[in-house]
Amino acid sequence: MDFSGSVPELLDLQSDVVARHQLVEAGLAETDIRRLLRRHDLVRALPGVYVAHTGPLTWQQRAWAAVLWAGPAALCGVSARRAADGPGRVDVDRQPIHVAIAHARRLAPRPGIVVHRARGLQEQVLWNAAPPRQRVEEAVLDLALAADDRLDSVSHIADLLGARLSRADRLAEALERRPRVPDRRFLEAVIADAEAGTCSVLEHGYLTLVEQAHRLPAAARQVRDSRKGPLYRDVCYEEMATIVELDGRLHHSRTRDRDRDMERDLDAAVDGSVTARLGWGQVYGRPCSTAQKVGALLIARGWTAQPAPCRFCVQSPSSGSLAVTW
Repeated sequence: MDFSGSVPELLDLQSDVVARHQLVEAGLAETDIRRLLRRHDLVRALPGVYVAHTGPLTWQQRAWAAVLWAGPAALCGVSARRAADGPGRVDVDRQPIHVAIAHARRLAPRPGIVVHRARGLQEQVLWNAAPPRQRVEEAVLDLALAADDRLDSVSHIADLLGARLSRADRLAEALERRPRVPDRRFLEAVIADAEAGTCSVLEHGYLTLVEQAHRLPAAARQVRDSRKGPLYRDVCYEEMATIVELDGRLHHSRTRDRDRDMERDLDAAVDGSVTARLGWGQVYGRPCSTAQKVGALLIARGWTAQPAPCRFCVQSPSSGSLAVTW
């Protein structure tokens, strides 16, 4: 390739992607750029952005191309989170690249690129990263706040901390810097639980969304089990000899897989086990279904009442059982 000056170092830094203005700043004339394009030493990736090969673009090259095309810009949201993971995430490599620009700017959208206008962008971005990207704490907060439900919000936080890409205290600091955040108290509590290694948010959710909302019997909580040493049971329905353990750990990187495992555990408990272990999905994702199943477990062990519908449940006309609309 007929490159000179600082161009080879630039291509090496930017995964073989370069912007026209960078070539001009490096001393290349327009005739030089046209010659490189004619010889296919450079291939147009986006307007004013070129890649130094003729094959398919990797995710890293697509990310560089989007940032250089939109510049000054940085990867944001799911793309910033993807960049923090490093190479190897082929499952998301064909998804659109998300970039953030200053709020005062406007750019027409392009296929494969989602442009976000952000306030306070300068402080949120690691400009020396390759390519520049939103700090991972800011990116994950954006993903958590845009999630469809609280379970997805928790999943984003859990995956970040489970991958050890940040710490709970840094996430808390990023949240504190944001003046207007919907569901702030919930996110603060989840992050605080992660930092302290407890699951008080999950315990409170079980009490209010499952037990009280569906009129299950009142349980004893944090009951010491002297037979097992210094161990406390989360929720004990003592008359029915039934224990509910709430597993709020956030260190597993595959939160959805753990959620499915816990759902199977709960179904097995309905068939006769005396312990049900619940997680975020059962409590915040499907509290009505969970109340039915815990109620069935309690009935099988002597409870003489029935779970009551909450405002998110509907009564089945044929069977009288509860269906879930949560």
